[in-house]
Amino acid sequence: MDAFVGKSGRGLFGGNSSSIGSINGSNVDAIDYQKKLKMMEDQYAASGYPVNEMMRQNIQDQVWNQYVDDAVLTEETGKVGLSVPAKELDDILFGANPPQDLKQQFTNDRGEFDVNAAKNAIANLRKQKNNPVTENFNNIYLPALMQNRMREKYSSLLGNSFYVPKWIVEKLNADNSQRASIKYVNISYSSISDSTADVKVSDSDISDYVSKHKDEYKQDASRTIAYVVFNAAPTAADTNQVIAQSEALRNEYAVAADPNAFLVRNGSDVPYFDGYVVKSKMQVPNADSIQRLADGAVFGPYVDAGKVVLAKMIGKRSIADSVKVRHILISTQNGTPDSIAQKRIDSIATAIKGGANFAALCQQVTDDAGSKEKGGEYDFSSQQFGTLAKEFAEFAFYGTTGEKKVVKTSFGYHYIEILNQKNFEQAYKVAYLSKPILASQETENAASGAANQFAGESRNAKAFDETVKKRNYNKLIAGEIKPNDNTIAGIGSSRKLVRWVNDASKGDVSDPEPVDDKFIVAMLTEINKEGLMDVSKARPMVEFLIRNQKKAAVINKKIGAANTLEAIATATGSQVQVSDSIRWSSPYIPNVGQELKVIGAAFDKSIKGKVSKPIAGNGAVFVLTTENIIAEANANGTIDQQREVITNQAKNQGAYRSVEALKRAADVKDERAKIF
Repeated sequence: MDAFVGKSGRGLFGGNSSSIGSINGSNVDAIDYQKKLKMMEDQYAASGYPVNEMMRQNIQDQVWNQYVDDAVLTEETGKVGLSVPAKELDDILFGANPPQDLKQQFTNDRGEFDVNAAKNAIANLRKQKNNPVTENFNNIYLPALMQNRMREKYSSLLGNSFYVPKWIVEKLNADNSQRASIKYVNISYSSISDSTADVKVSDSDISDYVSKHKDEYKQDASRTIAYVVFNAAPTAADTNQVIAQSEALRNEYAVAADPNAFLVRNGSDVPYFDGYVVKSKMQVPNADSIQRLADGAVFGPYVDAGKVVLAKMIGKRSIADSVKVRHILISTQNGTPDSIAQKRIDSIATAIKGGANFAALCQQVTDDAGSKEKGGEYDFSSQQFGTLAKEFAEFAFYGTTGEKKVVKTSFGYHYIEILNQKNFEQAYKVAYLSKPILASQETENAASGAANQFAGESRNAKAFDETVKKRNYNKLIAGEIKPNDNTIAGIGSSRKLVRWVNDASKGDVSDPEPVDDKFIVAMLTEINKEGLMDVSKARPMVEFLIRNQKKAAVINKKIGAANTLEAIATATGSQVQVSDSIRWSSPYIPNVGQELKVIGAAFDKSIKGKVSKPIAGNGAVFVLTTENIIAEANANGTIDQQREVITNQAKNQGAYRSVEALKRAADVKDERAKIF
């Protein structure tokens, strides 16, 4: 309802404008955005993904990012004349790499994309007028596919423009083969106390540093809350109650003739699987005890991952862990009448029994494009049993090697031959009655009551902190909450709580908000506006950097006029050390750590045999002299091989980075939080 009503009636249809932001001055329409959200949610749901709050946030961000991508790419591709003509649409839909959702929807019983079925379905869809599905397909789905193809072309155009000259590879090889031997003195920053007056870091120091490094300390608009959690998770008493309910069903379950009907009638969380699972793949708690059950016997109730389970043994048999079969399919999904399909498969079976070549006949007549070129052959593991048509799977795994049979499935008629069966194991068919362990009304009321009492006593920041201390509650912090978030780290998915955070003033305290199996009472403690970080937020990140800069100045004073390593060591209470394996290709110095400035100086020929100026590194001030630089053999392959590797890396990274650069340069105003 928020999409239609929004805050203060400013929903999609509640005000004069339905814009949820702009990209380079062009508004993004909220209704169009919502349509695309719905389409993507439907796609995920059709693929079996749970469309929960976390998934919805991911989808919302995906759709928004697609708007940004499309806007910046449309401008760039227009400049170079790139286009996706209508004739490419067939290749996009039915070519070597069809859309994943389309491929999944039209996958046949052998796991292959059925191009003909997809073409027929789309052709039929396009004939339907005034159909919302047709409108969605034509106006949203297809344009999205064509835009994605445009991005592929743009990325390919950029990627194929990369060229690595031979001299660059030779230069890289020459640099990376170098090894230096140095003597050095390092005076650690820890040798200067943080309490020394000269190294104190003021607010103005922080502000100046951030101003000089603006790109590194930009921040998005965000907010921070303090909060208290009141647990409403199921208690031991709640668990015992579900165990007792399951125990009461045990005897009835044991004598139930139809396990599937019993599970449906009693609301089992786990559906009935009418198949066998080999012993080595039976990965459930209490597997050994369940496997010892007699047919019809029940084990449990037992607790498994927040559920109470009763396991009933339906049957046992020995089956192969893997099978190899070949088949010929006469489909009934392409309009062929059932009677005609049956006659055709019977004539095929007769021909093969009379000596016809199975593989040759398969190539001529089968409707399974996925196995036609392989003579109809497939390999399956027992774990794939549930993904196959039931009748096909049962014959493949329950039949015997060499057996041939006509089998009818929902896809049509198959003539199947079992070529091989390997690794026979004892297998079990088990029906699991699974009941979730939920919090009782009493548990929820207790947590809700405690949360309401706390919220009532804590209507401002001072009262919040006083009540937390008085009742010995644990006050937690959640930061970086952005306007469009659906989830708060440490709390969970709650767009409602995020909306409260967006609207609250500093010091406001929320009413109790249910999130998953808990109640949250929150207080807004911090509001960070978009732009540069303020001093208080930046200090933990930059204070030690500035302090080290000041310590480096103190150390330089200690060094003074000393101009030999020995004299510098004496002046600073240090020692002269040696490192003979510094490599240009490595960012680390043995026994020192990552010190790129020192590595660079070690290979500076202008100071070879001389004492360098003091170098302020990451962990210390260094003074060094380079004694020797040698070159070692290069083992990175030929020049051409290296050029190919570097070029491929540049192609892969450059195309992505170019789009990201366009997005960073764009003027993007994301105002989705005002409506959604």
